[in-house]
Amino acid sequence: MEPINILLKQLNEIGRAAIEMLPQFAVALVVLIATWAVKRALQSLVERALARTNLRQSLQDLFSLLVSIAIWVLGVMIAAIIVFPGLTPASILAGLGIGSVAIGFAFKDVFENFLAGIIILFRKEMRIGDHIACNDIEGRVDHIAIRESHIMRTDGQLVIVPNAILFKNPVIVRTQQELRRVTVICGVAYDVDLDEARSTIKDAVSGCETVANVDKPIQIFAQEFGSSSVNFEVTWWTGSEPVKVRQSRDEVIGAVKKALDTAGIEIPFPYRTLTFKEPLPIAGQSGTD
Repeated sequence: MEPINILLKQLNEIGRAAIEMLPQFAVALVVLIATWAVKRALQSLVERALARTNLRQSLQDLFSLLVSIAIWVLGVMIAAIIVFPGLTPASILAGLGIGSVAIGFAFKDVFENFLAGIIILFRKEMRIGDHIACNDIEGRVDHIAIRESHIMRTDGQLVIVPNAILFKNPVIVRTQQELRRVTVICGVAYDVDLDEARSTIKDAVSGCETVANVDKPIQIFAQEFGSSSVNFEVTWWTGSEPVKVRQSRDEVIGAVKKALDTAGIEIPFPYRTLTFKEPLPIAGQSGTD
């Protein structure tokens, strides 16, 4: 019976200690309730203040979350010191420091994406709705969160990209400017007057509705001697969105083809001359004359 008596004695001591600590628990509970109320009020003030700024919504949510975490950490520390008077802020912070190092090693990738997300949110060059390309990923930016970004590809598939990838690798923001330059290659026959061909192509491109020719010039340069044609490099400017680029390229190619046909300028296809060392018999002919 001795072990049972020891156990009962310990339970009685624990119960008595718990009863003696009830006032501390009550005060700690009041502190936590007050912390919750202060958090609600201060978080509301911060959200209203941030709403007047030009910060992105994700960044505003981050600041609001950090304020909430800071208030809760302070409130929990005060409540813990009330319940356990032997604790000091220094010992609590030391324990948090050791724990944060261990957590940091365990969640290295998570924190890396978190920090990359904060930096990306502060950037002005990549916004919601921009069309970007990074590595093999290309599409419209639908959402930028703290840990990841959502990229909607042109084929309708959603790609969730860790922010560390967008931070470490070059990102092409195709819609950063309103206009984007487009280039196509157009070949004409060798016996064609190049100045006439250049003028015909330029007039055709200028007449296209999707071509922005007010501030951005249309440029046409003879580029190379091809196997069966002299190739022109034709460049112009149009809207930067991918669908506008495709629409403009379609319109320009159709207009140039029609203009060259009307002017009688040949767009050649590859020719190949075959030379045989020996005469070849022609089908249908038998014997010699």
